[in-house]
Amino acid sequence: MAVALQLASFCVALVSTLLLVAATWTDCWMVNADDSLEVSHKCRGLWRECVTNMQDGIRTCDQYDSILAEHPLKIVVTRALLITADIFSGFALLLLVSGLECVKFLRHEPHVKRKICYSSGLVLGLGSILGSVGSVWYAVDVYLERTTLMLHSVFLGIHYDFGWSCWLGMAGSVGCFLASVVLTCCFYGITDAAPSRRPQHPLYHSRTVTCKAYAVASRV
Repeated sequence: MAVALQLASFCVALVSTLLLVAATWTDCWMVNADDSLEVSHKCRGLWRECVTNMQDGIRTCDQYDSILAEHPLKIVVTRALLITADIFSGFALLLLVSGLECVKFLRHEPHVKRKICYSSGLVLGLGSILGSVGSVWYAVDVYLERTTLMLHSVFLGIHYDFGWSCWLGMAGSVGCFLASVVLTCCFYGITDAAPSRRPQHPLYHSRTVTCKAYAVASRV
């Protein structure tokens, strides 16, 4: 049971980390939801803005200014949170690999491997929190910006909504959180309860046999 939980957590953590990395470096955090001309499809990411011509399918992208340039707060905060979440989730994945029971590393130290798995769960949980905050921050900011324009009767022809990159960030964060819960609660609880359920009869039987052998030897 414990091995199955480890492998399941590893698979979920791996897929979730890849989703977070993909969300960080893809270019569709904002997508045009209402284009009256319907001639182009515009996406804005954390690093550049891309426009796809709906007629011929040509896609052009414009890089933002350098990192040191002034950017909107939602871009700066989301960049920082997503990059930090990528680092934490990647580090937790490496820790989890070394703590798997099927890996030969520290095979004779099961208690240490359990602590490694527990630590990886904590780090993974921290990465999931950062990724969730960054993704939700961006989505809420896009929604508030659109609502503000509608309240002030500002019509630009294009209204933006949060795109699939933002959904990738949310999905990766949720997956990291689920893997963290399994590693810190379910897996650790099962491994702690396992030794208490082991029968003590073989140990008692071996001690009895040893005492009888000693008594026979003393008689001889």
